Amino acid sequence: MKKIIFIIGFVMILFAGCSDNTTGPASGNGSLKMYLVDSPSSFDSVIIFVKRVEVHKSGSDSTSGWYVINNTLRSFDLLQLRNGASAVLGDSILSPGNYTQIRLILDDGNYVIDNGIKHDLRVPSGFQTGIKLNQAFTIEPNSLYELILDFNVDKSIHITGNGQYMLKPVIRCMSMVTSGTISGQVLPLDAQAVVFTTIGSDTVTTYPDTLGFFKLMALPEGLYDVEIGPLNPVYKDTVITGVNVLANQISDIGTIVLQQN
Repeated sequence: MKKIIFIIGFVMILFAGCSDNTTGPASGNGSLKMYLVDSPSSFDSVIIFVKRVEVHKSGSDSTSGWYVINNTLRSFDLLQLRNGASAVLGDSILSPGNYTQIRLILDDGNYVIDNGIKHDLRVPSGFQTGIKLNQAFTIEPNSLYELILDFNVDKSIHITGNGQYMLKPVIRCMSMVTSGTISGQVLPLDAQAVVFTTIGSDTVTTYPDTLGFFKLMALPEGLYDVEIGPLNPVYKDTVITGVNVLANQISDIGTIVLQQN
């Protein structure tokens, strides 16, 4: 009888433990996942080292209100993150509420390869405490919020008069659930096309891949004109007008065959 009572007691404790795990600290919280993408650039490579990613909760103290969503040192070649490619910058469980800022803290050793030559990529003193982005978003209970950070390399890297490469980041943030994508294909391949569209004063640019396919990502809902500029002067510029972008959808404009001059 004592053995039976002991077994029943053990089973009750086991089930109690399982029940506790299902209602642990994460219950009622939300999740944030952040992706990094990039626009094309004339550089060969741009390597940055991110050692921490944080977000700031609205109404919190300016110094203690930061929550870490990634503290593992990672390197990114920004020029590999284009035309639909992305990398996860960080993800974490967060308490529900409104958040107002993102902070990226870079490590040392960032560099650029330009025309086959490696150059140190210097971070101005104003960014030593982190790259702060004013981006408001809301974490809902038991929901995933996905955010895209579009790093504009050409606008972010400046070459000084003495040949130093300086990083002054220009980053566009968009919610994945409220943004869409324009896709298509540009032929012939020897046109060496550049595909771009504008969002206010911002330009979103990409190069088609080796088969001519392209994606313009993280576009707010609305109508867009897609401009195609061939680097090969044999071909004419082309504009596709009135492309309708809907949230969380891909608007495919098909295959565009460029005409010769």
